[in-house]
Amino acid sequence: MSYTVSAVDRALLLLEALAEAPDSGVSELAERTGFTKTLIFRLLFTLEERGFVAKDTARRTYSLSWRAMLLGDQARRQSKLLSAAEPHMDEIRRETGCNVSVQIRDGMHSVTVALRRGTQEQRIFAEIGRHGPLHAGGGPKVLLAYAPEEVREAVLASELARFTSLTMIEPDRLREALATIRRDGWVMSEGELDHSTYSIAIPIYDSTSEVAAAMAVTGKTELLPAENRGHVLDLLREAGTKITRLVGAHGAQMPKS
Repeated sequence: MSYTVSAVDRALLLLEALAEAPDSGVSELAERTGFTKTLIFRLLFTLEERGFVAKDTARRTYSLSWRAMLLGDQARRQSKLLSAAEPHMDEIRRETGCNVSVQIRDGMHSVTVALRRGTQEQRIFAEIGRHGPLHAGGGPKVLLAYAPEEVREAVLASELARFTSLTMIEPDRLREALATIRRDGWVMSEGELDHSTYSIAIPIYDSTSEVAAAMAVTGKTELLPAENRGHVLDLLREAGTKITRLVGAHGAQMPKS
């Protein structure tokens, strides 16, 4: 027996579509969701009445409104993981000047759920809520390494996108790299998504001692000499241990290098 409420499911899919493509019209949203225009219009009307969607009458487009913003803000405030992580993200950014992010796995993709942008010299493009790959980059590879085996194998069996000449797309080679991450408890990724950037990432455990997220420090490769990378890793590992304790995963141990 399915307990899914179809109308709620469709409304949530529509809200997700608007989050990814603000200022969209009925036709574009119908194309994105696969719903009929009539259904899109009815859902939009209902969500607008409830304050979750705002309509631009002149352009005939829709965007998320203030109630959606309040829900998102409360979700962030009520997340034990983010509440525990954000002060440490601030500290690492002050110490290194680099970008600091927290990512989670959403199916076969990674999603950035928290971000602290680095100094102007270190700043790289990143956006909260945007889906990315699991096979490239520090945080994503940590998430893939600790994902259930069926998820790892499904990703490895899929067509892996090559972003640069350093992107690892060979399944056997990637499988070995993921095993190394699980053994060491961290990863250094350089030039996999962009030739000019690096990322150092660690896992964050939840109250069941499972990996719930990855925390990564990212920046411009030329601004992080090899001799300083150990210090960045130490900062991440210390933060990871404290965050893990705060979310209640007292039994989880951060692997030692």
